[in-house]
Amino acid sequence: MFYFLMDLLGTVAFAISGVLVAMEKRLDLFGVFIIAFVTAVGGGTLRDLLIGNTPVAWMLESTYIVTIVGTVILAIIFREKLKYLRRSLFLFDTLGIGLYTMVGIEKGLNANLLPVMCIILGTITASFGGVIRDILCNEIPVIFRKEIYATACVIGGLSYFLLRKLPLDDEYVYLAAILIVIGIRLMAVRFKIVLPSIYKKT
Repeated sequence: MFYFLMDLLGTVAFAISGVLVAMEKRLDLFGVFIIAFVTAVGGGTLRDLLIGNTPVAWMLESTYIVTIVGTVILAIIFREKLKYLRRSLFLFDTLGIGLYTMVGIEKGLNANLLPVMCIILGTITASFGGVIRDILCNEIPVIFRKEIYATACVIGGLSYFLLRKLPLDDEYVYLAAILIVIGIRLMAVRFKIVLPSIYKKT
């Protein structure tokens, strides 16, 4: 139940980030829903396909669809509260990658994958919904820019496996890893920490 709740929270966070991008692009109601949907389930769908977990999670559990529809409706109703789109988008996107990184890792562990494969799976789960969202909205995906994004997922995943060696409850380790991903992303943006570019300045 704990892990399912984390999954739903991640779904809400990414659905809201999808709504924010869609509204910024002035898409119609159907477009807003589609962008919210692919953002929320895109990474998880790819994850499930990679590990042969089909039908994928959102096809087996209607709670995901209900959660996304409800989130879209509420986000539209309270769009004035989300007035500062870029700031709100960053917040919900950051929450989403923190939660989904650990959801993906948990799925990898359940599939008996090696830790490194679990971390890759967690990064895919966290990142690729946003990749699909940005491509559909004609933006360069954040993961392909210099920003610390997927790197935060990888470090959070590594931290999770290191923390598991300590005498701590699994839930605390899980939450700590989520906070590490979120904290790294927040600090990277706050202090303008970016990955080095391979291109020379002109």
